[in-house]
Amino acid sequence: MGNSKSSAMSKEILEDLKLHTKFSENELSQWYENFQKTCPSGRINPEEFEAIYARFFPDSDAKIYAQHVFRSFDTNDDGTLDFKEYIIALHMTSGGKTQRKLEWAFSLFDVDKNGYITKSEVGEICQAIFKLIPKEDQEKLPADENTPEKRAEKLWSYFNKKDNERLAEGEFIQGVLENENALRLIQYEPMK
Repeated sequence: MGNSKSSAMSKEILEDLKLHTKFSENELSQWYENFQKTCPSGRINPEEFEAIYARFFPDSDAKIYAQHVFRSFDTNDDGTLDFKEYIIALHMTSGGKTQRKLEWAFSLFDVDKNGYITKSEVGEICQAIFKLIPKEDQEKLPADENTPEKRAEKLWSYFNKKDNERLAEGEFIQGVLENENALRLIQYEPMK
């Protein structure tokens, strides 16, 4: 009788999320309740996701980056995120294990979802990341990464690839793990 509430999260999803995220059952239940209030349909569309991201980056233009993040987490390509995809996205972007975060970062950079990253895809994501950085922080960046193009060029150089070559997931992860500057360049951490 207690399980007949349609607004309750299924035990299967709850157990799966407890297993694959750092969130407790209580946290997941609270997230689910808020998700249901915000998205009564049980799905988040790209515009709603962009609005959520905009709240995290009030001094920046987060729209393009949010679109890429949305694409990378819409694992079934249906144009929406269900609760499970949403929680996995939160977990991955807020503190998942390094290996899993890098797997996600690869999917973020793999814009066309063909299993490889090209230099132009690196440029596209670096453009989006750069828009997250407030103008006053952009001015404090080192000279070799103070534009999206320079940032992309510097990041691409860590992978020892020619401009027309492709980068596989394992090469991406290894290249980032071997160079903390690459790790810093694939994300935006607000300056303290």
